[in-house]
Amino acid sequence: MSENDRPEIRAHWDITKVTNSEMWSQKRRLADAMRLVIERLVPSNAPVDELRAAADGLERYAEALRAHPRLHGIYGHAESANSGDVGAFFDQSPLIGLANPLAPPITVGRTGDRTAAATVTFGSAYEGPPGCVHGGFVAAAFDEVLGYAQSMSGAPGMTGTLKVRYRKPTPLHQQLRFEARFVRMEGRKIFCEGTVEANDVITAEAEGIFISARPGSMEGLLRKREAWEQEHQDRD
Repeated sequence: MSENDRPEIRAHWDITKVTNSEMWSQKRRLADAMRLVIERLVPSNAPVDELRAAADGLERYAEALRAHPRLHGIYGHAESANSGDVGAFFDQSPLIGLANPLAPPITVGRTGDRTAAATVTFGSAYEGPPGCVHGGFVAAAFDEVLGYAQSMSGAPGMTGTLKVRYRKPTPLHQQLRFEARFVRMEGRKIFCEGTVEANDVITAEAEGIFISARPGSMEGLLRKREAWEQEHQDRD
């Protein structure tokens, strides 16, 4: 089936969850602007004076942000794999987060009881081989999309093993489509597999084994995070 014949993937999570605050709307807008700056900065041959002025302005804004308190606790989740609710709030995710400028971002949605799909376009900042996505980012995208699929097991966990086979270079600046499937579960091990395509050509395949989280393990990680936040709240 060609990409034109496939239905559009709609994010399964609700981006309005937790809050309808204007703050989150503006954080998303700022993240979009930062992504655009990164996309244009990486290949830019702008003059030194312009780059200096921009760097000065960004350094001033970084100091301005330092004056504001950090968010206390986690608003939503950083990834869909272990959220417990694949329709949750993921604005801060480094891969799918609309308010995180590190995210491309990836759009992930359920396509069946055991299957999911995702679309993403990687820009200039993600280049490895000329004109192609760095293999590490391909692997990171697989980790996120297979992580979403493993949540369909009903006992989600975290990545134990991720194996990627790179069949062809994966192009930049083109919409990519990931397909993922929850295959089976053996004890605490959750097996998933997936592919990524560019223009209907598979460029890489992946197999992942996720380890279902033990009761209380996520809470323990949250406590460690909160302790770090408390210790560093006045240092940044």
